[in-house]
Amino acid sequence: MAKILIVDDEQDILETLPDVLNKWGHRTYVAKNGLEGLHVFTQQNLDFVITDVKMPEMDGMELLQKIQELDKNVMVIFLTGYPSLDSAISAMRSGAYDYLVKPVNLDELKLRIERGLERKEHIKALPLLRGLNWALLVSIPLWLLLGIILTRLWR
Repeated sequence: MAKILIVDDEQDILETLPDVLNKWGHRTYVAKNGLEGLHVFTQQNLDFVITDVKMPEMDGMELLQKIQELDKNVMVIFLTGYPSLDSAISAMRSGAYDYLVKPVNLDELKLRIERGLERKEHIKALPLLRGLNWALLVSIPLWLLLGIILTRLWR
């Protein structure tokens, strides 16, 4: 289960998308613009943000920037009714996880959320794996030294 914030100025998105995501087992929060979305983001420990690109008061790109200042590990998917190659490239370069065109294909959205959650888990595991690697690198010479000492003692 993921905690997902949906930020969009279209009321039908705010009414239908949370129902779908809740049926998939996620907990959802909604906001009608970027400022409201940022407020909700600061109040909750979220895994995902699904946001429109063009909104009043604060657009999706500015929201992404503010979110990344607070938490680089949150996955952000952009939704847009005005797709362009430039906006897609800009979104991805700015750190968005993905970019989808409205009307949203729900199967595609579900797949992207699942992959994003897997990626988030992998990112969480990296520090542990790095620590294990360092532990092995430090302990191997010690074990070799201990082995040499023990073999000399047994002779």
